[in-house]
Amino acid sequence: MANVVDKYLADLPAEQRAALQRLRDTIRSAAPQAEETIRSGVPAFRINNRPLVSIGAASNHLSLYIMYGDVLRTHADDLHEYDTSNTVVRYQPDKPLPDRLVTKLVKARLAEITD
Repeated sequence: MANVVDKYLADLPAEQRAALQRLRDTIRSAAPQAEETIRSGVPAFRINNRPLVSIGAASNHLSLYIMYGDVLRTHADDLHEYDTSNTVVRYQPDKPLPDRLVTKLVKARLAEITD
């Protein structure tokens, strides 16, 4: 399904596309076994048919969705500079999430769904 994700990204403005492609690449590095698909209209990553994370673009921000589990709550100190809820981290394309932070969050989510 990577081609559907590629189409999603291709339809975005250049700045959003570049920032989400970077986020996508970081997620793929942290969880190379993840399957890419589109769920609820945004790119999603799944492991063993279980949701890992999703990414998306809105008019005023980009999002890293961690829809389930305790990852965002247990990593709240790492996320204090970002706009968060219990399921999403929102940020601006010109201020991307650090790769190291994304890797940490993805690996924590991966541990939740594979244990």
